[in-house]
Amino acid sequence: MAKRVKPPVSAPRAAQQSPRSAPSQETLERIAGALERLAPRAPAPPRYDCADAFSWHPDQRRLVPVVKVNRVEMSLLKGIDRVRDMLLENTDRFARGLPANNALLWGARGMGKSSLVKAVHAEVNAARQAPALSAPHRKSGLPDLRTILRNPGRPGLRRGRVKGGGNGVLKLVEIHREDIESLPELMALMRGAAYRFIVFCDDLSFEAQDTSYKSLKAMLEGGIEGRPDNVVFYATSNRRHLMARDMMENERASAINPGEAVEEKVSLSDRFGLWLGFHRCSQDEFLAMVDGYVSHYGISHPREQVHREALEWATTRGARSGRVAWQYVQDLAGRLGVAISDDAGRTAADR
Repeated sequence: MAKRVKPPVSAPRAAQQSPRSAPSQETLERIAGALERLAPRAPAPPRYDCADAFSWHPDQRRLVPVVKVNRVEMSLLKGIDRVRDMLLENTDRFARGLPANNALLWGARGMGKSSLVKAVHAEVNAARQAPALSAPHRKSGLPDLRTILRNPGRPGLRRGRVKGGGNGVLKLVEIHREDIESLPELMALMRGAAYRFIVFCDDLSFEAQDTSYKSLKAMLEGGIEGRPDNVVFYATSNRRHLMARDMMENERASAINPGEAVEEKVSLSDRFGLWLGFHRCSQDEFLAMVDGYVSHYGISHPREQVHREALEWATTRGARSGRVAWQYVQDLAGRLGVAISDDAGRTAADR
């Protein structure tokens, strides 16, 4: 019978391992320094005094100053007098620290929705910094901001102490549609600042399966914190309820309670207290837009020929709008060899 051979007794594991010395203080400091270099830097606090307009970059959690805003002068915006006056009044109240509504500018494309927001921001700041009638108003005959607001029941433009702090100068902050989910972070960054802010989102709309509108709803109204007192939200959209009609029809067809499903979708637009509709312009308004641009930039061309070419241009585009008028004027200036710039516009206005 074979004998069982006992396996050799292994030495304790601790005895097999060679003793290791503890890391030195210098090694620990080097590791800590390497980790600090790898860690992302804390964003510097925004310098709101360096510009009047900013662009929100959520990946870096910072506001980037916009040195030169791409805007159109208020005097060149034709055919939207009523909505212009309403947005001016709302914005001026907000600049003075009084209650103001979030605004939704919706309607026909190319009719100056985003241009109006940027022009109102510049106009209110100019009026508060220099209450005298500005040069563009004197040249164009456009009513002074104080005249627009000095209607029965409307407080006129005032200077002096602004309720809630700040000096009444507004900061325009643009947030892109795809970054809407980061809106709470942006609001937290501006909350408590000494300035007042217009947060502006151009071409805001939502498609099927897009749930980011819910964070916008809670931020505007309904959330625990709510919208900061020094922030107002302006948005432009081609859709009145910010959502496509087929989205609402699909909800109505597939939901257990169709009414509740549709209410959930359209409740976002209810968060905007000011609805401003932009509609297609008439032929006379379209030609007035063209004449305004031609005069502003000092383009010398027979008026009858300008009108005939502008109408033909609009026919080929299938629409009459401020954008189409601007595109025609760009083409006309290019054919005539006339440079279009802000400096050229100011020179022509001073003639």
